[in-house]
Amino acid sequence: MQFTTKTELPIGELHITHESNMILIGSCFAGNIGSKLSERKFRIDANPFGVQYNPMSIASVLKRIASGEPFGECSEEIFEHNGQWHSIMHHSDFSDSSKGELLVKINSRLRQAHDAAKGCDLVIVTLGTAYAYSRKSDGRIVGNCHKLPAREFNRRLLGIDEIVAELGNVIEMYRRVNRNVKFLFTISPIRHLRDGAHDNQKSKSTLLLAVDELITRYSCCHYFPAYEIVLDELRDYRFYADDMLHPSAVAVKYIWECFDKCYFSDATRELNSNVEEITRGLEHRPFDAESDGYRRFIGTLVDKMNNLTKRHPGLDFGKEIRECNTLLKR
Repeated sequence: MQFTTKTELPIGELHITHESNMILIGSCFAGNIGSKLSERKFRIDANPFGVQYNPMSIASVLKRIASGEPFGECSEEIFEHNGQWHSIMHHSDFSDSSKGELLVKINSRLRQAHDAAKGCDLVIVTLGTAYAYSRKSDGRIVGNCHKLPAREFNRRLLGIDEIVAELGNVIEMYRRVNRNVKFLFTISPIRHLRDGAHDNQKSKSTLLLAVDELITRYSCCHYFPAYEIVLDELRDYRFYADDMLHPSAVAVKYIWECFDKCYFSDATRELNSNVEEITRGLEHRPFDAESDGYRRFIGTLVDKMNNLTKRHPGLDFGKEIRECNTLLKR
């Protein structure tokens, strides 16, 4: 007997390898998958403007990354509130008490993302909500309200057609740079209950319909059913964190296993396993860090990293090797 509704997975539609160059953007769910990919030494740039939720802000960020246009001193996107400088396009993680330091941080991160976009062949987009907030002063949709008074914003449910049009523009922009670029869309399973249960359902439904239309229009677009895996297959509060909104660590691990089944070849899985073995070794904390045994253990890890890098030049263990060599020189 089967006691769960298994989600049909799009196995084989896309192939992701350690040679793939990826940009991940969207809600904190993009961060979860991004962390898993980063830990296994995939080439990724995740949320260079911080967590984003609504499709219009995500589209604006992807366009800015593609253009590389820097933020300036007089930009209307930069403002001060309660002693902190913020960007309407960035998460509050970038905010700073100094306007100059804020600009340095966001422009440095923009340059890094712009360089990554030039060679990007896969963009993974996680849409969180179809509700967006626009400033009453100029009508611009913001990525983050930065705790400004609610009276300064208008809130509305985005339409399916405008989401499709805006993200369609992004797809065409990236395809002009690389005709072979692919887009992988997901809908975040995180529920936005601050909108209310009914409005959350309207929001997620809008996103699902918009993504379905994008996939119909563009052969380079694909969909990974993270939302359905959590809501239909797991379907139990034991798979949620303490806030009962975010997926638990167990749920994230299960989603990653589904992601693995869909997009990795046996060779990629084997390489993942080799990287994970090294990572576990690096995380080991000895009783005596000065002992000969531990130094031999670290030396063995360095050899493994060097050998794996020789076989797979795309892997980057530079930071880990330098840290290990520093330990060995003590």
